[in-house]
Formats: sequence, C-alpha cells, structure tokens
Amino acid sequence: STKRVSVRWRGDEVPPFVVALGRLGYQAHLFPSEVGDKDRTLSDLIRAVAVAGFAAGNIMLLSVSVWSGAEGATRDLFHWVSALIAIPALAFAGGIFFRSAWNALRHGRMNMDVPIAVGVSLAYAMSLYETINHGDHAYFDASVSLLFFLLIGRTLDHVMRERARTAVKGLSQLAAHGAMVLRSDGARDYLPVGEIEPGMRLLIAAGERIPVDGKIIQGTSDLDCSLASGESTPKNVAPGEAVQAGVLNLTGPLTIEATAAAKDSFLAEMVRLMEAAEGGRAHYRRIADRVSALYAPVVHLTAFATFLGWMAVTGDWHRAIT
Repeated sequence: STKRVSVRWRGDEVPPFVVALGRLGYQAHLFPSEVGDKDRTLSDLIRAVAVAGFAAGNIMLLSVSVWSGAEGATRDLFHWVSALIAIPALAFAGGIFFRSAWNALRHGRMNMDVPIAVGVSLAYAMSLYETINHGDHAYFDASVSLLFFLLIGRTLDHVMRERARTAVKGLSQLAAHGAMVLRSDGARDYLPVGEIEPGMRLLIAAGERIPVDGKIIQGTSDLDCSLASGESTPKNVAPGEAVQAGVLNLTGPLTIEATAAAKDSFLAEMVRLMEAAEGGRAHYRRIADRVSALYAPVVHLTAFATFLGWMAVTGDWHRAIT
C-alpha cells in the first residue's frame, strides 16, 4: 500500500528479487528517500472519472428518450450514438481496469478487476449486438455508468491512501540527515544519521533538528516539541533532560548523548506506526483480492453453466445469454 517492499537476503550475492517481483506483475526499482514527484495515478484517475462521467451523462440522456417510447429508426439512432460515445469511454476510462485484469491473468492470478472487465465488456458486446439487430434494449448506459461509479470509488480510495503516504513522507523529511559528533579527543566529525550509535555525543546548533533520541549533557535552549507533544509553545530544557528525535532546537547550542540509534528513535517509531495504520487499511483490499481468486471463477462458471442450461431447455441463445 505504501508502494515499498523491504528485502533481506543471506550471503554476499544479491538474489534476482527484481525478476521475481516482475513475475508477480510488479515493476521494482530502488526507492528514493526524498518525496516523490506529482501523483500521476491520481491525475489518470481524475481524467478517467471525467471521461466516464461525461459519457455516462450523455448516454443516459439518450436512454431517457428510448425509455419514453422512442421506436424504430429513432431508437436505433440513439442506440448507435450511445455505442459511439461508449467506445472511447470504455477504451480510456476502462483501461485502468482492463490493464489490471490483464496483468493479473497474464501472471496466473485473479483480482477484483477481472470480473469488472468481463462484465463491462460483455454488457457492451451484448448491447452492440442488440443495436445491430434493431433490438428494443441496449445496455450502454449501464456499462459506462458502472465504470463511472467504480472509478469514483477507486479515486477516493487512492486519495485516502495517498494522504497516509504523504503523512509518512512528511515525517520522514523531518528527520535530520546527520549530526556533528564530538569525539573523546575533542575532534568533531559529521556522521550520517544511520551511523550514529548510542553513547555518542552530538553537537546540536540552534535551528537544527535533533537526529536521535538522547539526553542533554551541556547547554540550555528552547525546543519546539510540537511534533512529539502537539504543544506549540517552546519548551525550555537544561542538562539532564531527555530529548526526542525530530524536535527542533530553537535558541542555543546543545550537547546531547545519544540513547538510541536512528532506527529505534521516537520519530522512526512514529513512521512505523503510520505505515502500519496505512497497511491496515489496505488489508481489506488484499482480502478482497484473495476472495476474488475464488469468487471470479465460481461466478463465471456458474453463469456459463446457466447459459448452457437455458440453451438446452429453450434452444434460444439470445434468451439464454440475457
């Protein structure tokens, strides 16, 4: 759900995990630590919703005339216009579901987009057949409207998950990238935050964020602790007091002793909790995909068996398929 995966391996050689992920249908690349670019997925979803909504509105407008009693050439004309409007809507707006369904089937999996793609395609194909044969009923409005409402749900789901990811990225950006370490011989070295170990003494200048959890050894200052406590009023601190990673040093220089590594700090724990919360929301979607692995084949086989049954009883394939 956070679009990331952590991989650990034994030995010196890196296993071909990128190839393994590719076989499962996921294109993997190194994850950059900085905030990503513009959300292209949201832009694609919004455009798809707009196209599907425009097409659904116009097709529904034409369908009202058919429902009101239009017959003969007028009805056929409205059906043909609806068919033409539905083609770009299905190709562009429905492409999100079709690509996902094809990717799942290509890798031997099933997801919830497979029955959506099948249902929308069959509804359009049946409607086109009815239109060609001057039938009374066509279902272009149903197929495009279904896409429209499904895309609205997909867009809202993406927005909510993206908000959680943005919050996690924002917290990550508050972490300092390194700190000035005071050696026992008085030397000063700048170390990346990942190399800071408990027991090291760090020099924190005014205006810098504290990189790891620690205890003040020397100096007094005012700290912005709003990240940790939510309190916007600066807190005055003195030697002996504990400080947490991500807190902003406002006024004076401080010397602190690290009490935890960066991966075990307060800020890192907050990031992990938010990622866990985001993963919990995605848990239900994973359940739906697992259920679809059984649901989709059962529903499709049942529908096919029903079609064969009606064909055997009536001999009318049109009645059997509808």
